[in-house]
Amino acid sequence: MSHPPNLQERLRLDGVDTLLVQFTDVHGCAKGKLVPLAHLDDVLGIGAGFAGPSIWGTGLPRTGPRSEYHAVGDPSTLQPLPWMPRVARIVGDGHVDGRPFDACPRQVLRRATARLLERGWMLRTGIEPEFFLLRRAADGRWIPGDDQDRLDKPSYDLKSLCRQAGFLQELAATLQACRLDVLQLDHEDAHGQYEVNFAHDEALASADHLMLFKLAAHALAEARGLVFSMMPKPFAGQPGSGMHFHVSLWENRPDGRCVFEPQAGADLSPLGRHFVAGVLAHAPALCALAAPTVNSYRRLGPGPSITGTTWAPVCIAHGPNNRTAMVRTLPGRFEWRLPDAAANPYLATAALVAAGLDGIDRGLDPGPAFTEDLFELGPAGWARSGLARLPMSLEAALDALEADAVVCGALGEALSREFLKLKREEWSAWSGQVTPWELQRYAAAF
Repeated sequence: MSHPPNLQERLRLDGVDTLLVQFTDVHGCAKGKLVPLAHLDDVLGIGAGFAGPSIWGTGLPRTGPRSEYHAVGDPSTLQPLPWMPRVARIVGDGHVDGRPFDACPRQVLRRATARLLERGWMLRTGIEPEFFLLRRAADGRWIPGDDQDRLDKPSYDLKSLCRQAGFLQELAATLQACRLDVLQLDHEDAHGQYEVNFAHDEALASADHLMLFKLAAHALAEARGLVFSMMPKPFAGQPGSGMHFHVSLWENRPDGRCVFEPQAGADLSPLGRHFVAGVLAHAPALCALAAPTVNSYRRLGPGPSITGTTWAPVCIAHGPNNRTAMVRTLPGRFEWRLPDAAANPYLATAALVAAGLDGIDRGLDPGPAFTEDLFELGPAGWARSGLARLPMSLEAALDALEADAVVCGALGEALSREFLKLKREEWSAWSGQVTPWELQRYAAAF
């Protein structure tokens, strides 16, 4: 693979002697290995080697040429890591038997962005991760890392924010040193919950940035005796962690315009409305990728919250600047509020592209925009308005995904099969549990 001349020497002059070759598994977890810088050409050529069946979601055999998984480095992602002296991360694309591996999540998103390029377009996303800082109590319970974080409405609380300012400022400085444009940090609406926003970028780069953020946050939290958690909803009765996507489509040229920009009046152009309509039409299947865990459906439920709201969508709806809708439309872009913090950014983005293009190709209409508070409407109001609910469990979302040829087509046959298999096993494992709630309610009841 060609790369800029003297790249290895430039890294060495920057103090780098080791590469962290990183890829992402089907669950959205960062994986990889350390490779001496002297083998940069190998990483850029054949890639760093891994035992394929040891990686979640590959479905690769234990023997033969297809048992080997190679992460081929993308030189544009090389970045020294401030929290790991002398180490630079390089993101790898999965290859098997000398060819791009169709079940590699980054390759799945590459295929999706290639479909956009064929039409002269580029997708830009701004991903907004929410997360918790947790620790273990003496009795083994997970609790907020800040035991003074107890307000009934903690969103934007400056006292809690200042108590964690050391971590948050170090995280921001680390991301900025990695060339991410950090826009803001705040305390979110649950105890121990925070959010970091960084600037939007081309979709593949944006997903890479999200994985870099996770790597940094895990390491920096651990160094402070905390646990960085992107579990969607760790505490009952409190809001969960979303990972909202701000989405816009652009002409793929240096002076390209935003093709979602309306002529006048509405938030989105006709093409943008078709894209949103596709996202709405495929929402049940998208849910399996945007809310991919059993716990995700605790966040999506309309149950009570200490703050008065969960901020997570319940209905398949869109509306102008409406944070209670699944799609919040804004001038020239929309916010997809379905994804939670556990979503694999590559798979969620690829599925979003497929849904949006289907809406464009079929000229779908998104239907009426809702300005009402959809949480206040409740089930009766949703029924009167003709609004469908999002799936209420992982099992229901997986059924919708399996029946959706467009979204499964974006994932590819191999990854669709493995994702459905792993997630149905997860649902089955959960379904076999007896929870403390059940024991408390039923043990002596009958």
